[in-house]
Parts: sequence; C-alpha cells; structure tokens
Amino acid sequence: MDLSKRKLGLLLSTKPEHANLTTAVRLSRAALERGVDLYLYLIDDGVLAMDRPEVQELAARGAKLFVCAYACQKRRIPLSDPDRFNYCGLVVLTDLINGCDRFLAFN
Repeated sequence: MDLSKRKLGLLLSTKPEHANLTTAVRLSRAALERGVDLYLYLIDDGVLAMDRPEVQELAARGAKLFVCAYACQKRRIPLSDPDRFNYCGLVVLTDLINGCDRFLAFN
C-alpha cells in the first residue's frame, strides 16, 4: 500500500518520561520512512518534550511540529524560537484532526 502523501496526526499530552513519547517517536519514524506527512501536536505535559533530541530529529526529517501556546504559558515555558515551533491553540488542533487521514492521541 502506497502511503506517500497520506497524513498522520499525533497528539502527545504526557510528560517526556512516560512511555507514550517512545511509542509516538517510533510510530513517527516508521511513518516518515514510508513517506507519510506527519503532524505532531504537543499539548499539556507533552510540551515538555519539545526540546528533546528525538522530537527535534522528527522535525529534521520533515515532521510538522505544533506546540500548544497555552500549555507553555501554564508551565512558564517561554514562547521562543518561532522558527522551530508552530505555537498555536485548539483551533489548529481541530484543523489537524479534520485534515489528517488518521489521528492518534497519546494521553
């Protein structure tokens, strides 16, 4: 099955120490290897993973990263480096959910 140009959205809401990060990263790598357009949305405690090397590696391989601005604000994480991250809110999350062929949430 040709998966190129299919869209996969992933939401990560748990702390980086949770096994969900490893699962999401492995799934993301597999999807990118198959040519899937990958959209990763970090929300709640998931925003704490935005500087992790494995997340940055996904971005370097072509994943589109979105970070919840409100979750950053609540955790006193400065909204810096807008070239690396797309800071956004729930409207963008809704668009991702509606625009992807598949959307998975890791809560």
